[in-house]
Amino acid sequence: MSLPQNIGFIGTGAITDAMVRGLLIEPAAAVQAVVSSRSTAISAKLAADFPAVHVSDDNQDIVDSCDVVVLAIRPQVAEEVVRPLRFRDGQTVISVIAATGRDALLDWIGADVRLTQAIPLPFVARRSGVTAVYPPDPRTAAIFNLMGNAVECETKQEYDLLAAASALMATYFGIMQQTTEWLETKGLPAEKGRAYLAPLFAGLSETAVLAGSHVDFQEMSREFATAGGLNEQVLRDFKDKGGAAALTQALDRVLGRITG
Repeated sequence: MSLPQNIGFIGTGAITDAMVRGLLIEPAAAVQAVVSSRSTAISAKLAADFPAVHVSDDNQDIVDSCDVVVLAIRPQVAEEVVRPLRFRDGQTVISVIAATGRDALLDWIGADVRLTQAIPLPFVARRSGVTAVYPPDPRTAAIFNLMGNAVECETKQEYDLLAAASALMATYFGIMQQTTEWLETKGLPAEKGRAYLAPLFAGLSETAVLAGSHVDFQEMSREFATAGGLNEQVLRDFKDKGGAAALTQALDRVLGRITG
């Protein structure tokens, strides 16, 4: 499906900034982006960087003028921002509001819109993001496929599970930081540790992406863990010392928060 001509963003924080940049970096999509003036600094910078960005002081004008409206508001103020707005029946609305259920969103919107929920990550700015979308929607998928890859979830359970998995991002960097600190205690300067670890992890991630979904991570782990080798030793210690159990428990806990 082709992209919509006009995409409006209500709420102009880091995720709106990333999405707009992902849409309009070269080669730019043939869309006009209308962003709310809050925050002023981000909206002004977007307008300065991209001629296709327009800033509006009126959220209702954004709803009226756009084919697709992205709700990118903090959950604490979402209801008071969304409820007064008048949406059109059949209008596409994409919510990237965290920890806010579909039923609540539809109640606040008060119209028969095509509502999808999505979890865009900052990498969409470089068109290298992967975004969970629920429920499946061709127009929403087209937007996020331009910025990387959309994973359309058939059920709310699938969507919630991917949301839980996305909570591993800080841990990913935490592992690199812990390793950098360990290397430093052994005499390696921290900048050299970072210079080595970031490309190492990037290469591993690229290997997983290029392998495709037909190769599972267990198989890849075996390939990198030579029998009796160093990788096998660390993996065994991770499992035997409770690392795998702690990770599973953490994911269960975050899923509990997501599902309430």
